[in-house]
Amino acid sequence: MGAGRLIAVPLSFQELQAQLQPEWSQAPRAQGPDVDVLLVPSLSMDRNQMELVTGAHHYEERQLFALMRLRDPGVRMVYASSKPLAELVVDAVLELLPGVPTSHARRRLHLFDTDDASSRPLTAKLLERPALLARIAELLRPGRSFISCFVVSDLERQLSEQLQVPLLGCDPALSHWGSKAGSRELFARCGVPHPPGSPLVHSLDALTEAAAALWEDHPQLEQLVVKLNEGFSGEGNAPLPLKPLELATRSAAERRRLLRQAIETLPMPAQRWRELVTAQGALVEAWLTGGEELRSPSVQGTIHPGQGGCTGAVEVLSSHEQVLGGPSGQTYLGCRFPAADPYRQELLRHGQAVGEALAEAGALERYAVDFIARRFGDRWDLQAIEVNLRQGGTTHPFMALEAITGGSCDPVSGTYHAPTGTTLAYRATDNLQHPDLQGLLPLDLIDIVAEAGLHFDPAQLRGSVFHLLGCLSEFGKLGMTCIGRSPAEAEAVYAATEAQLRKGAAALRARC
Repeated sequence: MGAGRLIAVPLSFQELQAQLQPEWSQAPRAQGPDVDVLLVPSLSMDRNQMELVTGAHHYEERQLFALMRLRDPGVRMVYASSKPLAELVVDAVLELLPGVPTSHARRRLHLFDTDDASSRPLTAKLLERPALLARIAELLRPGRSFISCFVVSDLERQLSEQLQVPLLGCDPALSHWGSKAGSRELFARCGVPHPPGSPLVHSLDALTEAAAALWEDHPQLEQLVVKLNEGFSGEGNAPLPLKPLELATRSAAERRRLLRQAIETLPMPAQRWRELVTAQGALVEAWLTGGEELRSPSVQGTIHPGQGGCTGAVEVLSSHEQVLGGPSGQTYLGCRFPAADPYRQELLRHGQAVGEALAEAGALERYAVDFIARRFGDRWDLQAIEVNLRQGGTTHPFMALEAITGGSCDPVSGTYHAPTGTTLAYRATDNLQHPDLQGLLPLDLIDIVAEAGLHFDPAQLRGSVFHLLGCLSEFGKLGMTCIGRSPAEAEAVYAATEAQLRKGAAALRARC
């Protein structure tokens, strides 16, 4: 090595994170920061549970709504995917952006793919391809770039260090606060009401004892829920009915014997869940019942980067009513925006409190808090059940609404207004699936919706926008966000769009 030659010492993940600027996480505006964004929509999550999601490898398309940042003429974006994205799918999003020509936005967008359709996380595929990473790195200006991800795991931390680009997301070392046990700790710390539950345990014997102890403390409970500590979208949860066991008539030993038998046969969606209990832990929690009505609202927020070592500002973004289903009734299927008026402001207050606690712990970017809401006469009881320390199923519909309308959410009322002042609402899903839709191509779908006049109309501020189009032909499945000027109109748009898609699909089949 020649004398005087300097070798740059790579920055650590923490040093890279210190480069993040508060304005980089702000919503796009006419003249925002001059910055490059690398979008990595990798589902770096438990593979056993991801296998339960139909067409999971197409879910990388959901983050296409993050292209809304291209409304800002100073932003350049690099979008990575496992397989090439269809130009029609990309253009369908860009054409929705108001205030900027599609051609201008497209010039500032660079698409890369790994040409690998395996079920492994996209980030792992990128790390295995140094030549591809080198080409991506050439487009990212030092000091003016950051990575945006769906979820941050150790893989994303490695990618940040490899590219020497900071990551606008939560340090995976803080992932505990997004687990089931960490969520309960946060709720207790913030004074947010939550159901009775157990500590984290790592064996079926300990899980049995935890269930017995919880019932003995609350003998009125008729059902519990067993939760894997790192489960998501309800796929790591299983109900544990207590009423058939008649625990009040049993001795302590007999209770434990019956509970152990019931736990052995839990209808847990995740395969090999017994191994996951050992690996990640599980807990039991009261299954809330009672009241005249039961709902599953949630609140979403973001934590902006701080500056000079200061804690980042917390911004509550939105609230939703979650649509749940599946075998246990706890699998996320879709959502309605906004959450119901009687408890929306309480949701926002709890969301702010949890966000501030997360910010104090050093968390960044998106978070959400899920609740159970029970109505007793005119009173609603809210109980928090978990924190998601990442983007989730409610993130991309709200991104879509912001992208195509350019409006904003009132931080006090929690309602969304277009620039004209018109109040907007939506119904969204990732799981519109029907055999009639199987075999349709994205172009067929666009034709059907255009002919029916159901595509989003910016003049009328109503209509539908779509995602997960890669799932359509193979699985007969797609996602959509149906927007209206009231919750009732959004529901009507949703119903009309679903009906027209099935009718149009049947008509296409009849022509063949």
